[in-house]
Amino acid sequence: MAPSEPGGSVNPVPWAAALLLAVGMEGALALPEICTQCPGGVQNTSRVAVYCENTSALMQARCCLNQKGTILGIDLQNCSLKDPGPKFLQASAAVIIDLQANPLKGGLTNIFRGFTNLQTLILPPDVTCPGGINAWENITSFMDKQICQGQKDLCNSTGSPEMCPENGSCAPEGPGLLQCVCADGFHGYKCMRQGSFSLLMFFGILGSTTLAISILLWGTQRRKAKAS
Repeated sequence: MAPSEPGGSVNPVPWAAALLLAVGMEGALALPEICTQCPGGVQNTSRVAVYCENTSALMQARCCLNQKGTILGIDLQNCSLKDPGPKFLQASAAVIIDLQANPLKGGLTNIFRGFTNLQTLILPPDVTCPGGINAWENITSFMDKQICQGQKDLCNSTGSPEMCPENGSCAPEGPGLLQCVCADGFHGYKCMRQGSFSLLMFFGILGSTTLAISILLWGTQRRKAKAS
């Protein structure tokens, strides 16, 4: 039988933390919508709450925020989520995310596109870590959760110099994801085109083509009108 991680229910995070955050946050930034997507507070034994306390950040609603209002951690456990939803991208800078006790459906890899800072992800026990074992240093399964820890940089772990073209460089894009970024002065398929991409030329060609088609259609309609 898989082990069950210790921890119990305790008092919610004190309201004073929210007050301190509101006072100290630069420019009185608005709370991101994802932080209030799920009702209820966060228990202070939550991994997100513990991380927040250890990093001198502050919890507000479901989020751990720094002084600039950036989400460093978010606890959405037990929120009846089948999909984190489009607002989830507001947490793309998070280091720790808790999604356990949710009926999540389907693969999660694309949902975490852009989450390059993520180091701890807590999921329901039947949900696979995005990117699989190749995307994480350690995956631990418990009876009530699965913990994905230590996101790997696939650009450093693939070991393939041909992963990106000669004029491009590899950049991580989230768990199990990477992208090839063209070097300055190159663009297009496999970064093989040199020089800047001319928007003026592109829209000029597009405009000329549209005008030609419009004239052709106008002429066709005129001929039909005369014939009738």
